[in-house]
Amino acid sequence: MTAPISRRSTSRFEGYHAPRWAEPVVHELSKAGRRGLVFDCPKTEPNLPEMARRQTAPDLPEMTEHDALRHYLHLSQMCLGMMGVSLFGTCTMKYNPRIGERASLEHLAHLHPLQHPDTLQGLLEVYAIFSDMLCELSGMDQFVFQAGGGADAAYTHACVTREWLKARGELGQRDQIVTTIQTHPCSPATANAAGFEVITLSLEEGGYPSLDQLKSVLGPRTAALMVNNPDDMGIYNPDIKEWVRLVHEAGGLCFYDHANFNGVMTRLRARELGFDACMFMLHKTFGAPKGGGGPAVGAYGCSEELKPFLPGPLVVRDGDRFRLEDGEQSLGRVREFMGNAPQVLKAYAWARGMGAEGLREAADLSVLANNYMDKRLGEVRGVSRSNPDVDVPRMEMTRHSFEQVTADTGCTVVDISMRMTDYGIDALWLSHEPWLVAEPFTPEAGELWSKEDIDYWIDVLAAVVDEAYESPETVKSAPHKAPIHQLKGDALEDPARWATTWAAYLRKHGAPVSDRERDQETPFPIGGQSA
Repeated sequence: MTAPISRRSTSRFEGYHAPRWAEPVVHELSKAGRRGLVFDCPKTEPNLPEMARRQTAPDLPEMTEHDALRHYLHLSQMCLGMMGVSLFGTCTMKYNPRIGERASLEHLAHLHPLQHPDTLQGLLEVYAIFSDMLCELSGMDQFVFQAGGGADAAYTHACVTREWLKARGELGQRDQIVTTIQTHPCSPATANAAGFEVITLSLEEGGYPSLDQLKSVLGPRTAALMVNNPDDMGIYNPDIKEWVRLVHEAGGLCFYDHANFNGVMTRLRARELGFDACMFMLHKTFGAPKGGGGPAVGAYGCSEELKPFLPGPLVVRDGDRFRLEDGEQSLGRVREFMGNAPQVLKAYAWARGMGAEGLREAADLSVLANNYMDKRLGEVRGVSRSNPDVDVPRMEMTRHSFEQVTADTGCTVVDISMRMTDYGIDALWLSHEPWLVAEPFTPEAGELWSKEDIDYWIDVLAAVVDEAYESPETVKSAPHKAPIHQLKGDALEDPARWATTWAAYLRKHGAPVSDRERDQETPFPIGGQSA
């Protein structure tokens, strides 16, 4: 039976409850001799050097195809897996179209990065065309896709800055990079890792640092400015062109972190604002999947002046053909080969599918959805938003706070997040460190979610806040409808107990427990906590 979830609600509970299977790890399901597929291959491969041949068989689980499918189905059923309503802010998490997976499997599965470029012409053409597309969106002159994510792209810029200064004979003199407290932490972190001193500006009236504060730190030691705009509070700095002018006047470069590009796609171009370089996160804004820190691409683009210092190899057009080229002044590589080619192909397919009009509409929908959410969340008891005195429409995300709810009930943002998963909602995103807002949460609807999905998400949040005031222990002990209730994290702090591979598990724990022992150790949880 369903019931209304809030006095403000237009939604109804969906009766969500996650299944729980007493599912072993895949190696424990192994039975000698079972096969899902039998390969007809010779005992030895004549073209394989002796030194490359295995001396012992790999320790792989032996299973039928049906056993394997059932195992992974059970695992998927116990995980929301970003397929619930997931308004994941500061990361612009989007639906990943299945056509991207199909294109990747069909066109890249049999390629190898050590092939001769003459046999990679299709892939190189995708790289070249996609670079042109991002240049059109940003105004830059060249993009590379080697960087393994946003932080890696920020590090790429710090290294490009270093090479640029070296070529000008200013590397020893210009050793400071300026950023702001609300800029993504990867900018100051990577600037420091590249050997620069970091100067961080604080927030002032309007929700961003003043021009006077910026002027006070600029000088002959200034190497670069690294900022994102709009920031994760949803505030766009209207003085950004003047910021860029002042940094250039001081002799530094300007880098635009476009992590929050979703709300300004086709509305502004970094180069037209004066920036020398920018980056896009293909695994976020451009519909390619993100997970495990692996399949990520930070597309880094720059002006013609900085192009000679880019990490190689660059894809170069040569008539109707394409070749790879490393420049003499190149900083080298920040990652192996050409980066994560499957993700580039998926992002390329997404952008081609959207087209210029689709990107513009997506930006409009993203801003519209966020401001609708901002208004509704402002009506929820105890919820406030960042920079409450800044009375301007926010961009594609707004940072909110449960500070008052926590003060009144003792329920933290983590408690509320865990309780929301009991309604089929993916755990909400909080904030990058350091927290500028107490008990923060930063939802971002983007262009995907319907009004009904957004309303359901807000109604669930409002209902959980009501629970926090009326029955705080219910919220603090959540989740109650997940496969494992409240996870006890003490094992994560003990290297003797956790293991990330089967070999490590056997080394630390010996033979696996029997099914009977496992069921006794982890009984089906009805409520409360489970180890």
